[in-house]
Amino acid sequence: MSYIVPSEFATKMVDAGESKTYMSTRDTLIRSFMAGAILALAAAFAVTVAVQTGVFLIGALLFPVGFIMLYLMGFDLLTGVFMLTPLALLDKRPGVTVKAILRNWGWVFLGNFAGALTVAFLMAFIFTYGFNTEPGAIGQKLSSVGEARTLGYAEFGLAGWGTIFIRGMLCNWMVSMGVVGAMISTSVSGKFLAMWMPIMLFFFMGFEHSVVNMFLFPSAMLMGGGFSVADYFLWNEIPTVLGNLVGGLAFTGLTLYVTHVRTAPKRQVAPATMDNAAMSSSPA
Repeated sequence: MSYIVPSEFATKMVDAGESKTYMSTRDTLIRSFMAGAILALAAAFAVTVAVQTGVFLIGALLFPVGFIMLYLMGFDLLTGVFMLTPLALLDKRPGVTVKAILRNWGWVFLGNFAGALTVAFLMAFIFTYGFNTEPGAIGQKLSSVGEARTLGYAEFGLAGWGTIFIRGMLCNWMVSMGVVGAMISTSVSGKFLAMWMPIMLFFFMGFEHSVVNMFLFPSAMLMGGGFSVADYFLWNEIPTVLGNLVGGLAFTGLTLYVTHVRTAPKRQVAPATMDNAAMSSSPA
């Protein structure tokens, strides 16, 4: 595969962040809706595989297919724009302001949520034959996940909230590495491989992804999950979104930008040190 060096793909990251702040509201909504819907289908697929095989690792191995599809199509996830758009502001790109970035985040959140919620309703309809039967093993699994990841955290109070936040940070560290992975190669196979590993890692480790959760928790509520909308937002979505923001920007975006775009000056070796080095390396 054709590999692009970090100094080049780091600049592409800034360019991508700039482009997203300029995008029209219509295009932002369409792209984010499709991203949320595709990722939701991938999550439903992974849970189905895990339940039917009894091996969660197989579901985690297959889940990245959805992420790869949506990024190859140029669609947008909230986790990705959290990492990319602030870099354009730091780079002082013309027209990129805090207001423009917040506007982009808001529309992407709404689009992702609408796409994920649409798929949640469609899958719940399928699992229950139009809400006329019990959801079956897959629906029950989704419901149990929803309860465990809201009420389960709530039992621990502030420590539970902090746990979600940290899981959100670790999640978008890996997911944003997948976003960058799409930029480090010019071939589809190279992009595919670079995106696969970090996405599989976050899913298998049970880290918290705000857009995946936009599907999982509404699905659980539609199929009898014993928690409320307030439980979902307070004990999952809000701390997950905040953790995703911090993790993607701090661990991936800023580290790559600082060391590959705003590279520090190289160290200057003192002449005496250079002379000593030359003498020590000369033959006796």
